[in-house]
Amino acid sequence: MDVKKLFSCEGKIALVTGSAQGLGEDIALGLAHFGASLILTDITDPQKTAKRIEALGARCMAVEADISDENQVKALADSALSTYGKVDILVNNAGISQLSYTPTEDLPIHEWDRVVQTNLRGTFLCCQKIGRQMIDGGGGVIVNIATTAGITGVPRAPAYCASKAGVILLTKSLALEWARYHIRVNAIAPHYLETELTRGLRESTKVHNSLIKQIPFQRFGKTSEVVGAVIFLCAEAASYVTGAVIPVDGGYLAQ
Repeated sequence: MDVKKLFSCEGKIALVTGSAQGLGEDIALGLAHFGASLILTDITDPQKTAKRIEALGARCMAVEADISDENQVKALADSALSTYGKVDILVNNAGISQLSYTPTEDLPIHEWDRVVQTNLRGTFLCCQKIGRQMIDGGGGVIVNIATTAGITGVPRAPAYCASKAGVILLTKSLALEWARYHIRVNAIAPHYLETELTRGLRESTKVHNSLIKQIPFQRFGKTSEVVGAVIFLCAEAASYVTGAVIPVDGGYLAQ
């Protein structure tokens, strides 16, 4: 057995949503390092990430798209198919959080809709449009980025928690339905990560100390620690893994 080949993505075509920055950018770079060709998409210009991937010598294309818009997701899927002929790997990383910790009784419905449409509707649309191609092509891998907040809940974040809990159950439903098509569908549930989105939390000593007290590792996670889990799920090493939700949380959910 060639152990190195177990983690290779050589010859695979991977589509990563929300890949203009942060975790999505690092996931795309990680897949490129392991041999994949990339399709990048984000609501903002993903060209910066594309240039970094091309500098590695990997093939790459970038498409601006709002994943909550069905027509835009269909156009993205069609563009991927016409350029590469297939998509082997889909990583649904794009997502947003609520703008503030508004008490739920005062949460505007448009804020609920904004979060759910991106996090849950958008993930569903990408799974549906790319999944159809994977069915026709004989198989594939889907990795959905969820969160521990979709398992345990967070006060004053009902839209975020509910949308990510929906992503987890969508993952399990698709894993069961599409196993016969040789499509593996899994999710990763990170806890707080060191990203631009959590800068405010980390810059407040009081908030930061309060949060890390809840984490056995006593620190926020690094994006590279999520990338490792993504590579595993996308590679042959995880060929018998589907319907799983893998926590990357410093032990938070073990309590």
